Amino acid sequence: QVPLKPGRSLMDWIRLTKSGKDLTGLKGRLIEVTEDELAKHNKKEDCWICIRGFVYNVTPYMEYHPGGEDELMKAAGTDGTDLFDQVHRWVNYESMLKECLVGRIAVKPIAAPKGEDNKGTFITRFAVPWDCAKQFLEQAEVCSVEMRSCNSAVHLVTLNYDWFQTDSLITVVIYTKQKDMNAELVIVDCQDKRLRGEIIMDDYSYLVEVGRYHNFALEINIAEKIGKVEIILKKKDNIHWKMLGQPWGCHNTFIKRTERELFYRKCKLVSKTEVTHDTKLFCLMLPKGTHLRVPTGQHVYLKQIITGTEAVKPYTPVLPFLPLNFQETSHHDGVHIYLMIKIYSCGLFTQALDHLQIGDSISVSNPEGNFKKSQVQASEDLILLAGGTGFTPMVKLLNFALTEVSCLRTVKLIFFNKTEDDILWRNQLEQLALKDERFEVQFILSQPTKDWVGKQGKISSSLLSEFVKRSRKDSKVLICICGPTPFTEQGVQ
Repeated sequence: QVPLKPGRSLMDWIRLTKSGKDLTGLKGRLIEVTEDELAKHNKKEDCWICIRGFVYNVTPYMEYHPGGEDELMKAAGTDGTDLFDQVHRWVNYESMLKECLVGRIAVKPIAAPKGEDNKGTFITRFAVPWDCAKQFLEQAEVCSVEMRSCNSAVHLVTLNYDWFQTDSLITVVIYTKQKDMNAELVIVDCQDKRLRGEIIMDDYSYLVEVGRYHNFALEINIAEKIGKVEIILKKKDNIHWKMLGQPWGCHNTFIKRTERELFYRKCKLVSKTEVTHDTKLFCLMLPKGTHLRVPTGQHVYLKQIITGTEAVKPYTPVLPFLPLNFQETSHHDGVHIYLMIKIYSCGLFTQALDHLQIGDSISVSNPEGNFKKSQVQASEDLILLAGGTGFTPMVKLLNFALTEVSCLRTVKLIFFNKTEDDILWRNQLEQLALKDERFEVQFILSQPTKDWVGKQGKISSSLLSEFVKRSRKDSKVLICICGPTPFTEQGVQ
């Protein structure tokens, strides 16, 4: 993020969009935009961007963009969908930019591939030319496909599901054929007259989503070694179901996770406790009928409607405390999500969070992120660099490393803050360092008082060189960094 000029906050942008001012320059008309026309609008004073087939005039939004004008200009006059997805696909741009909509991008006709008469065919595995794949898949009723580029071809691999019933139970079985299937890879929501089961498989996910006609409770069984997932629905009445339910949304599809819309469920605020003078620990309860485990190193998005506009922010779940006995505790109960959130005095989103009352609801997304536990399991030295609330992803990572990774010789947290009052869970971290000889924590302050006897300064090569060291000459080291963007960029350098 970059500092914005006064009067350029999210609230100011919302006010502008509701002012009735023409933000497109087209006086309310929607037009079809050719690629050539789009390319002409590539300057700061005249900037159009295409996202998922829709063209927006982002010129008036330039000074309000939290990432700065330069980031928007990377997509000026082009299709910015991929860039948008890389940086923040979780943002509801349709809501934020609805008053900037110019129109649709003109679609170029694609020549039909030869031998296209495949409608109604169930394909198990074959390859088609890459440039014909999209049109072919639209024409052929192919379900549950995985697309992978290999020698300019697309390979299609099927997954499948089945269901059966007794007088009291419905069992939906998903056959993933993936070893090491576990609870973190299965997300199930049974709400709003829908059953939604999503199975995560690396960068892809498989989805079963059907409308339902009966109320039922929920149970999940996972056969980890063979990759079979059972979703057990308990009937309220002993009625014979003729069908599982009507297909919904993207039912029976296997696609890249980044291509799926984020799914949200409403969670209730159970408690809110102070951690420091400006940071609180929020405990949210998942709705009944939801199975969700947020993997280590991944985050969720919170969604709120603020003055009629949808606002979304990412947060990394933490534990309710740092376990000192290295045993599974209540934080794995699958019912609660804990979030450590800094409340900013001028922050529209965090102020709204802080005003939530116990029992209020907030929408929480599916987990996102590409961090792999195997990265830790292959290391001998783990070094964590955290700036402020960049400490939050380190909480679960610390617990996992010290609890489950026996090959680690050292785990070192270098925690940067402004003042002593800003240090999150200082006492717990110091107790953990005393409890496990592998763990060391170093607090570094940029604005210390005269009484501070520890290290001081900002992240730099000279400061890090004191602490970032191997335990042995050839040991494998993993360094994880999280904090404000300037902190992270400097740390990477």
